[in-house]
Amino acid sequence: MSRTNFQELLDAGVHFGHKKRKWCPKMAPYIFMEKNGNHIIDLHKTVIKIDEAANVVRQLARSGRRILFVATKKQAKDIVAEKAKAVNMPYVTERWPGGMLTNFPTIRKAVKKMNTIDKMITDGTFETLAKRERLQVTRQRAKLEKNLGSIADLNRLPAALFVVDVQKENNAVKEANRLNIPVIALVDTCCDPTPIDFVIPANDDAATSIALIMDIMCRAIEEGNAEHRQEKEKTGNGQGKDREGGEAAEGGKKLRNRRSKNEVSKTEEE
Repeated sequence: MSRTNFQELLDAGVHFGHKKRKWCPKMAPYIFMEKNGNHIIDLHKTVIKIDEAANVVRQLARSGRRILFVATKKQAKDIVAEKAKAVNMPYVTERWPGGMLTNFPTIRKAVKKMNTIDKMITDGTFETLAKRERLQVTRQRAKLEKNLGSIADLNRLPAALFVVDVQKENNAVKEANRLNIPVIALVDTCCDPTPIDFVIPANDDAATSIALIMDIMCRAIEEGNAEHRQEKEKTGNGQGKDREGGEAAEGGKKLRNRRSKNEVSKTEEE
């Protein structure tokens, strides 16, 4: 059974695309018609794509892996932060830190710095500093919290990215592609769907559209988390099945295989 329906998407304004003059021809398969100079998205295809993406995030959550939500645009950031926090997933709603994925160890060092400052505050070391030093440390802590606080518990690279507005989050998509991390994204009619593994053709400007799709994804994650807990209880060893790289989603599409070129060549020689 589908997780949503045509009427629900229609009421949320998911069907509204961009101006015809701004369109990307590669989005043609997902466009139903043009009306008053604007493109209308084919919601029947959106329903299918939402189900496909929801199955992927459920399977990732079921295997105990993390999905990083990325949305820095004004109308999406609060919605994404609230929904992602509710399902205990990391998110980026401030500026995307360059090299966050491709230079992940450096980002982790910055997070550890934030933890070190917290430890200084709790053990009393902070009070021994001069007033000027305390002010500097406090400002540094606030800056780190604003930019990296939402990914403090992300100890390794995420299993997938969920992106709102592919154009605005272009750097995040590029880094994910470079590391073969699957990307799930809301893709409007003005965006290029080529770099996206799981395209959700939808209005990425309306808050109602973003909220509806985020609700569906978060429900799928909750289902996966519940299944993960059940598997842990059955096995009793506290470890769910890790499905690193290349697992088939229920929709039939596979996540990207992370085998290197050397491994592929060795396999062919054998």
